[in-house]
Order: sequence, then C-alpha cells, then structure tokens
Amino acid sequence: MAGIFARTDARVGVFKAPANEEVRDALDLEVAIDKPLQDRLNPEGVNCLRVFPGRGIRVWGARTLNRDPAWRHINVRRLCLTVGRWVDRNMTWAAFEPNDPRLWVRIQRELHPYLTGLWRAGALQGQTPAEGFYVRCDADTNPPETREVGQVVTEIGLAATAPAEFIVVRIIHRAGTTDSV
Repeated sequence: MAGIFARTDARVGVFKAPANEEVRDALDLEVAIDKPLQDRLNPEGVNCLRVFPGRGIRVWGARTLNRDPAWRHINVRRLCLTVGRWVDRNMTWAAFEPNDPRLWVRIQRELHPYLTGLWRAGALQGQTPAEGFYVRCDADTNPPETREVGQVVTEIGLAATAPAEFIVVRIIHRAGTTDSV
C-alpha cells in the first residue's frame, strides 16, 4: 500500500485517493472479497483489495477509521496534513511579526498562491479558487485576547474533492511552533 500511495502521489498528488489503483505484480489474493462483504466492511473503514476480471487486483477503498465524515477519506486527511506541513515550513516567520492588519494581509497574500496552485492541480473543488478555498486572517480571527497571548490565528477553509463540504483548518502561530487544529 505504501508503494501505491507513493505512485499515486507522484502521478497526481496527495489529494488523489489511492483507490481503484492496480496492485502490480500480485498474482492472486488469498481471500476473495465480493460486493456483499465489501458493503459490510466499508462502514468499518476497511479498504479492501479486490480482483476484477480483466482489470487485475485493485485497491477498492480509501477510507480512514475516523467516524467523523469530514475525515473519512484518506486523500482529504492527507491534503490537510500536507497544507499544514507547508504552512509550518513556509510561514514560521509570522510568529515573530507584530500581530496587526499588515501581518494579516501578508499571511493571506502568502497563502493564496499556494492554495490556488492546489486548486489548479485539482485538489480542490469549484470553478474558481474562491469556490475551492478561503483564507481568513483578520481582526475576527485575532481578537485582542488572542493577540495578548502571542498568537496569530489564520483560518483556512478547503473544499476538498471529497467530501464536498468545506473542511476548516485553523493555523495558530506561536514563537517556535505552528499548530493545526
């Protein structure tokens, strides 16, 4: 499975579910999974390997074990983790800047090209970037009590390709660290 994840990531990106991918060089499976069995395993978050005549052995699912519908799909979870890692690597400078409107505008300006690139690559839904994501870093996300404890809060909403709802990730910069919630 790690190889299939890597192959899918290299070909498309982390936002592509590693489902319906061929398991190469495998000859057969010890247990044949049919649709009724698959239907019982899906709600439990089990991703099956299935044999399809003429199509080979395929990964038939891309679910996590999380019961929260927003985090049910592996590709959505991995996309959000990837965005969080990008922010952590590229936005740490924000923790040392004065927490004022100039910083909030700069944070939004830095995030928009990265997120637009994800939208263009097909990671996010919508006909326009505004339909695929939003970034909020302003007085509402950074009230005085937040600023007083040395935090700058940025809210990023992503309309991942599955599921269709926005998934909200809150990024909190503190001196020396970035947290994703």
